[in-house]
Amino acid sequence: MSVRLRPSSMARVVAVCGMPGSGKGEFAQVLSENNIPVLSMGDMVRAEVRRLELEESPGIFGEIAAQLRAEHGEDVLAVRLADAVDAHLESNSIVLIEGMRGTAERVVFDGRWGKDFFSLAVVASADVRFTRIQNRGRSEDGDRQAFEVRDTRERGWGLEKIIDESDFLIDNNVDLDTFRQSCYAWLESFTNQE
Repeated sequence: MSVRLRPSSMARVVAVCGMPGSGKGEFAQVLSENNIPVLSMGDMVRAEVRRLELEESPGIFGEIAAQLRAEHGEDVLAVRLADAVDAHLESNSIVLIEGMRGTAERVVFDGRWGKDFFSLAVVASADVRFTRIQNRGRSEDGDRQAFEVRDTRERGWGLEKIIDESDFLIDNNVDLDTFRQSCYAWLESFTNQE
């Protein structure tokens, strides 16, 4: 299934947010399948872990993300990503930022793109998210305690606030096919907005 994107005079930026395991990556996959560029904030942290030649473990990604924020400001990842987003906006009508996690990041994006910036939250219960995390097998995922530590850390960055204040919300307490259909329906509606 694909969505036919209408040419638009306005280029728009969408940032997807959600608690760990909520389905942000799956949402991004649907947009990518529809030729929308996806820039991942989590990939920036994973790249930093590799650059530092650290062993990948459940805690290291969060430690590095927190360290980057402590050393360079809560908005460091957003500031670093914004120019790359602008480059994609030159030839695309929509660009997706995957993994906005805090209020400081949203402030950067709002300031950069104003009325052409939108946020979308993917939500799912803690139990559903933990089950998904156990099944996906990423090196940053761990046991229930690591999951809860990660949730607490990301809440501390303002993640719950930006979820609550998102322009759009997609419920992902559903099976994968149903969720993907919701993503396609959202994309079709969004691309037809003027």
